[in-house]
Amino acid sequence: MNKPDRPALMTATATDLQRVQAVALIIIAFAVVLFLLVQARFMLISLASAIILFSLTSDIISFIARLRIGPFRIPNVVASFAAVILIATALLALTSILLAQVNTVLVTTLSYAERAPSAVASLFSFMGPKTESAILNSLQSVNFSSSLRAMAGQAGNLTQGTVLVILFVGFLFGERIWFGTKLHNFFGDRAQAERVSRIISSIIHRVNYYLLVKTIISAITGGLIFILAKLFGLELATALGVITFVLNFIPNVGSIVATALIALVTHVQLGDATTTGIIFLSAGVIQFVNGNVIDPLLMGRALRLSAFGIILSLAFWGAVWGIPGMFLSVPIMVMLMVVCSHVPALRPFAILLSREGLPESEKMLDQQRQHDLFS
Repeated sequence: MNKPDRPALMTATATDLQRVQAVALIIIAFAVVLFLLVQARFMLISLASAIILFSLTSDIISFIARLRIGPFRIPNVVASFAAVILIATALLALTSILLAQVNTVLVTTLSYAERAPSAVASLFSFMGPKTESAILNSLQSVNFSSSLRAMAGQAGNLTQGTVLVILFVGFLFGERIWFGTKLHNFFGDRAQAERVSRIISSIIHRVNYYLLVKTIISAITGGLIFILAKLFGLELATALGVITFVLNFIPNVGSIVATALIALVTHVQLGDATTTGIIFLSAGVIQFVNGNVIDPLLMGRALRLSAFGIILSLAFWGAVWGIPGMFLSVPIMVMLMVVCSHVPALRPFAILLSREGLPESEKMLDQQRQHDLFS
């Protein structure tokens, strides 16, 4: 009998041990990162929001800095300072509007708190009186008033987050002036620094385009919901329009919640099942057309993400960061897809994240860069 080669056996054992150690280190690193993401969620959510706002306005600032007023050119510092002031004003105004609408919803909902359980239970009357009675008893056991007051307390954190986002944006604009120099010195290779700069520019363009399209579609959807609510005389027409606009930034789930919300408000206020059904179907058609017809047409192939990937990203970031994580899930996914598409070892992940399995290539990135230079 041939005896096994002892050195070869030892080599195989060492290789297996290294693989086990590598897997263990990856698991430990993932656990540590996940722990930090959860523990520093408020700070990281504010930072992520600031980075997205910074990317939205960086191209505009570059355009303004290239403008000339006669023989004079607008300094980059002046353009950046003006951008920070405009962002701060817009964020504070938007926060005030959202808090005002949330307050309106909470006050109106508290006035409806007594009749809301019976109105909701009546929706299940077709299942028999016993089922309706059981649902009514379950809803009456829930203390809606305390839950709504707790939600109001959470909404107060929005102001603190807005101030923190403004501070982060200010620091990012301060670092923007020297970013190219730092990138070149960090890599020590001009070609590598330019390639990383192109990837960052591609991420900014993709995220900006996604947010622009999403904002337009969400505004159209919110406006149509407002008109629909006004036509049927709902008290919360403005609030429903604003909330629909905000919720539509949450993929898939947001439109469902917004449609269910307007139907629930209609039934609680009017108490007519026929009217509730008409509004529910009308809101569903609006959401379906805007989300499944107009949205894919405007997004283009480069931003068509995998539906399953969106659900996974939504579930992960929702579990880690809650509702703010749901809003940030798709921009983060776009960033990951762009980065993975330009790293050969990670390109299979980019293929999985894209809808058609055709993420952007290095050639597309160069074409985009040339288009930016000549535009």
